[in-house]
Amino acid sequence: MRPTMVTSAASQDIPLDSLQGMIQMRQVIKTFKNAAGEFRVLKGLNLSIKGGEFVAIVGKSGSGKSTLLNMITGIDFPTSGQVIVNGVDIHKMNESQRALWRGRNLGIVFQFFQLLPMLSLLENVMLPMDYVEMYDFDQRPKRAMELLKIVGLEKQANKLPVAVSTGQQQSAAIARALATDPPIIVADEPTGNLDSRSASYIIDLFDQLVHQGKTIAMVTHDPSLTERTSRTIVISDGELIDETLAHALPLLKHHQMLEATRLLEHLSFQPNTNIIHKDTHVDYFYMITSGEVEVVLCGKKKRDVSVARLSAGQFFGEVELLRGGKSIACVRAAPEGPVELVALPRQQFISLLGESPLTADTIAYLVQQRIEENRSADRRSRRWFGKEVDSE
Repeated sequence: MRPTMVTSAASQDIPLDSLQGMIQMRQVIKTFKNAAGEFRVLKGLNLSIKGGEFVAIVGKSGSGKSTLLNMITGIDFPTSGQVIVNGVDIHKMNESQRALWRGRNLGIVFQFFQLLPMLSLLENVMLPMDYVEMYDFDQRPKRAMELLKIVGLEKQANKLPVAVSTGQQQSAAIARALATDPPIIVADEPTGNLDSRSASYIIDLFDQLVHQGKTIAMVTHDPSLTERTSRTIVISDGELIDETLAHALPLLKHHQMLEATRLLEHLSFQPNTNIIHKDTHVDYFYMITSGEVEVVLCGKKKRDVSVARLSAGQFFGEVELLRGGKSIACVRAAPEGPVELVALPRQQFISLLGESPLTADTIAYLVQQRIEENRSADRRSRRWFGKEVDSE
């Protein structure tokens, strides 16, 4: 059953500037010290999550996922750098101020639920309201019951956590996270201990919350869940992998993505500006971060023929890099607006394909497809302008 949700009052009052960066991390470093010395877990992270985004954070164990979440919630603090959440630099507050701020601005969903065992589900949901003194005392039970109804637990409201299933406990934990109507939900492996049906129900709940305007940051090990989020952030060895690269080359291993991220060049082109000229050598594998590009068969004696339009997450330049020789087409920024790219140098691109046979096979297949598309477009243009078709 798909959950039904009520309209959130708080989601209507989010400041406009917060929508541009509800969660911002600026050069965040986190170092832990122990008897063996210092260990840097986060290595200068820069991250911005907009209001209303549903973001999955993925990475192997020990990559820094949970530490990143702890920075956002203020449960832990950075060794250096800034964490700004909903317009507030949270680490400039003392612990008691931060705890009160957290209760009003964040709903936290844990992997192991963290429900108090001696309180009923209804009482567990009321607890955050009591702590931050939100809503009149007499209104709190009614609101808690409304939230339990939203997650399908109104009939279990007076039961202890041990008396309901794990899926129902997690649903109750989500109801508790919504108790103060916070603009942000932070979830650490919320489906890790659930069966597939219960997990799907929880993600349905999150979808509905995002449609209300909530912002959700969710750590997960389940790759199937990232298909249902609006954005995926990959962290490896305490560093963020470039999102455009991760989307364009998803079959690379995380350490390979990280090595490539460190070598990327960031480029910007104005509308109608040529990025690759025909009959020139191509030295980069280009991936589109934003905007669109046109792939065009161009020449002095015939009109330009558009072969394809490529948008964010797609790439170009692989045909020339793998087949050698000069560019067989022009690539230019589309006329509607500028385009932002990341570019990986030829040598590193070829090296990556050698290290990842699955990626190499995928790229080779796309290369063949694009060559056939270019040939077909060229034949059409020759017929259109009354020229003979070159023999194959």
